[in-house]
Amino acid sequence: MTTDRQYWVDALLRIAHPVLKALSERRLRIEMPVEAKADDRILYTHLEALGRTLAGIAPWLETGPRSGEEGKARAHMAEMARRAIDAATDPASPDFMNFDKGGQPLVDAAFLANALLRAPNELYEQLEPKVKQNLAAALMATRTIRPVFSNWLLFSAVIEAALYKMGKDWDRMRVDYALRQHEQWYAGDGAYGDGPSFHWDYYNSFVIQPLLIDILDVLGDQFADWAQLRSKVLNRGVRYASVLERLISPEGAYPPLGRSLAYRFGAFQHLALMALRQQLAEELEPAQVRCALTAVIKRQLEMPNTFDEQGWLTIGFAGSQKELGEGYISTGSLYLCTTVFLPLGLPPHNAFWQGEAAWTSRKAWLGEVIPIDKAILE
Repeated sequence: MTTDRQYWVDALLRIAHPVLKALSERRLRIEMPVEAKADDRILYTHLEALGRTLAGIAPWLETGPRSGEEGKARAHMAEMARRAIDAATDPASPDFMNFDKGGQPLVDAAFLANALLRAPNELYEQLEPKVKQNLAAALMATRTIRPVFSNWLLFSAVIEAALYKMGKDWDRMRVDYALRQHEQWYAGDGAYGDGPSFHWDYYNSFVIQPLLIDILDVLGDQFADWAQLRSKVLNRGVRYASVLERLISPEGAYPPLGRSLAYRFGAFQHLALMALRQQLAEELEPAQVRCALTAVIKRQLEMPNTFDEQGWLTIGFAGSQKELGEGYISTGSLYLCTTVFLPLGLPPHNAFWQGEAAWTSRKAWLGEVIPIDKAILE
């Protein structure tokens, strides 16, 4: 019988392996298809695939098993990931990526930076000195890009957090501006607006809350007000994770709300992150979160035509639905779905991986006892 953890590992490998194998061999531009509505996505899609894949796989690479079959797979993927970073940042590489032309590179350099924060040993310290130099130069190149007045401010900020972690000069103003604006955009009850307006979508999970938490983890002790903000952000993060868990239906479905639905179960990055951090609300058993996320992963991953014949993800929410791809969506974009696998950074003996438990909506619709839901006031 396949355990949930083994299913997760197999699913992550199925998704991530084509990206990392092709790029580690400097063949990503040759091998990866580019499904998109807009012709210009060829300029951005490869960095999207790299940054998003590594953002999701990073905790497993950093703290996953060192022995057994899973340990062998982890070590192999980590080595390919390091070669992929080299290929993407080496100006002489055929897969050298665009870090400064157009606006989109800021987004995916940020996901790459976030991966470095999540796996500093595997994805940075073990790089050769020349690769470290090229990586820093690539991240710094994004400073010419002016972020959109939205969640994009956090992309600039997380790049600066990574540069700080790498021992490079970093820009405090870019970080402070992003933090201050998102505090102004806080809408209440654990949710932020995406810029001045609130949007019904999953961007609190795709971007906003995970980046706020990861940035403040690294830089929260730099200033007293950042330290105070970190406490607020974590409290809101606990609440929003609970909301996400309640959105998962008894059948493992969730509402197709808002834009970027082609990121599939990446919509639950924030719930996965809080599970990884072991900072779920008291009423949430880790096992019920695992069971809920497993149901979602299976529901979407096992839909026909989720992958093409060569094993690359296709645009869609449930299978292949090209019409759901906004103008900024392309094949590389889809790999944000890997962020649901963040809890693979927890060891197999952790409570998250033990036992079976029904999640909130499943218990509710079975007529069982569930906690009364409550808003938070700050």
